[in-house]
Amino acid sequence: MNFKFLFPTFRNRYQFVKNRLEKYAPKDSKMALNLGTGEGDYDRMIADHCKELIGCDVNEEDLAHARNLNANVANLRYEPANALDLSYSNASFDLIVSCEVIEHVGQPEKMVQEMSRVLRPGGVAIMTFPSREFPITYDPVNRFWQWIRKPQDQENLISQGAYAFGHDYLIGSADFKKWADHAGFEIIEFQGLSRHLVGILEVYWTGIVQSIFKKNSRNVTTDSKGGVKIRPASTGEPWLVFLTDFLLWLDRALFGWTNRSIGKGVVLRKR
Repeated sequence: MNFKFLFPTFRNRYQFVKNRLEKYAPKDSKMALNLGTGEGDYDRMIADHCKELIGCDVNEEDLAHARNLNANVANLRYEPANALDLSYSNASFDLIVSCEVIEHVGQPEKMVQEMSRVLRPGGVAIMTFPSREFPITYDPVNRFWQWIRKPQDQENLISQGAYAFGHDYLIGSADFKKWADHAGFEIIEFQGLSRHLVGILEVYWTGIVQSIFKKNSRNVTTDSKGGVKIRPASTGEPWLVFLTDFLLWLDRALFGWTNRSIGKGVVLRKR
């Protein structure tokens, strides 16, 4: 089983992608790309919405695990690729999915431009990323520093909370919308994922746990860090996931009104 599904933030992202694939990605899409596939958590699901799926990443160990995890998915192949310099031709894909990647590449605007280049006109891109406008319950220390520091000093804060998981920077909503427009994208959906209740449930401890137990916890090209390292053994959902779904429902019911969210879910269409 994949115990990531018990973490509300991960579950929320996964459900967002699943629902948007069903809404925007026809089953007969020809070519799809999972840009930054990581350990392959989403690939089996994405493969159901296309004739051929490429999962790419810069981390060879992650790719090796993903190949093993999804070895029986016939229309899926994996290959190394750099999100800032994709080797694919212009207009190669009908669908692109990219989850929690843009905050790691160093030049996020360039990644959006590369996505636009390899996506055909009318094609759809589904993305998630951590939000700079996170709720105070998720990371009160860095929220406080954001209040008192100058705008140019917003990034490189304390490497915990919202800035754990290898996050040197987060994505601001206004910045992303500007990048998408300049790259030739129309924004179809732009919504918050996980708010104050999820924030207080995951405050700080999730970043610490990931740093101890998760292989490639910093989400970098290679990770030689020692310690206990665990990867998901399958794509199955634990039976307790219904509790996570209830918490997500309650979080939306109580705090759906606020713009503050741990992450953002986005659907783009290339003009």
